[in-house]
Amino acid sequence: MRANRIVLPAVLLLVALVIQVSVLGRLQLPGATPDLLMLVVVGLALVYGPSGGCLVGFAGGLLADLAPPSDHAIGRYALVLCLVGYAAGLLRPEGGRQRSALSALLVVAGAAVVSTLLYATVGALVGDTAARHVGLTGLVLSALLYDVLLAPFVVPAVMLVARRYDQGPAAVAAGSGDGGGSGLGSLARYRTTREASPMPVNTRKKRPLNLAKRP
Repeated sequence: MRANRIVLPAVLLLVALVIQVSVLGRLQLPGATPDLLMLVVVGLALVYGPSGGCLVGFAGGLLADLAPPSDHAIGRYALVLCLVGYAAGLLRPEGGRQRSALSALLVVAGAAVVSTLLYATVGALVGDTAARHVGLTGLVLSALLYDVLLAPFVVPAVMLVARRYDQGPAAVAAGSGDGGGSGLGSLARYRTTREASPMPVNTRKKRPLNLAKRP
């Protein structure tokens, strides 16, 4: 990953983690807690693709595992967000631009359900039965509701910032395809148009010259 694909995700993940721990975690909402960190991972994965989403998800999950007041095994949430980031990256649209808001919401809804189930499954494997006592169905439904309601305010903003600071070939191609580019891109389009235009053909018939000698 290039430098701009390291610094920007690091800043976004840190900000999301601070807000989630200091604000969202203290709202005492019924069921699950809104997962702002997961929404940031999904937004970045929809721009960076499966490899970038996997790395961003692992880094974000590891931060959540190490940040207080974490009370679970280190690496548990890193594994969950790593898989979620990879799966969301597979659904990246062409050029990193969603065609509709509904498609992004569907990705977030799937990520909310999958991340909650994976977290509970990994917890059961390591002996953590807290989800069983709280109620897995209630956790899944509340996580789905909170994340879908929060997604329109987070995911589009994350994708916009990521596309703005991503200077890869996909971003350049998308910028030139939108018609907002200038310089060499405009010159290339002008030359292509000029070269593709057929040369005008003079259809006027020339009158033959009378070169016959006089008797």
